[in-house]
Amino acid sequence: MPEDGSEEQVVLVDVEDRAIGTAPKLEVHRQGRLHRAISVVLRDSAGRFLLQKRHRAKYHSGGLWTNTCCSHPRPGEEPLAAARRRLAEEMGIEVELAHLLTTIYRAEVGNGMIEHELVHVFGAVYDGPVRPDPEEAEGFAWVSPEELEADVRARPERYSFWFRLYFCEHRPRLELPPAG
Repeated sequence: MPEDGSEEQVVLVDVEDRAIGTAPKLEVHRQGRLHRAISVVLRDSAGRFLLQKRHRAKYHSGGLWTNTCCSHPRPGEEPLAAARRRLAEEMGIEVELAHLLTTIYRAEVGNGMIEHELVHVFGAVYDGPVRPDPEEAEGFAWVSPEELEADVRARPERYSFWFRLYFCEHRPRLELPPAG
């Protein structure tokens, strides 16, 4: 079963992404404190998005479809290094990542949790194998932008808040040229 994050430390930040301390991840999400996060959005050479279905036992947003992976840098860890580490751990993928955008959001995400994140979003074009950790992801799917747009509009409750934000408000910044 996935850990609840009660002991893992996250980096608290101000709106300029300056570190102002650390605190336990679960406590931060209960209190809705602004902290640093990372997300990875992979697309294949046909332009399809690689989504993961979050494990249902996650302490929030379990069972929802979301971007390829997301997490938090450890204290002292750069966002890009955290993105590479978590992409390998969650989805079994190693690929060079490009920084796509940085955004801040705040949302109630269920189970009394509040995501208030300054998130660095990275991306890449990737056509290789996907080997998700079953403790992290219940499944994955490659979905065309057109199919995804239709489903997000018809059934937004199937998707994590943050992925809907990236896809609906920042979609042009998720576009990457094909690899090669």
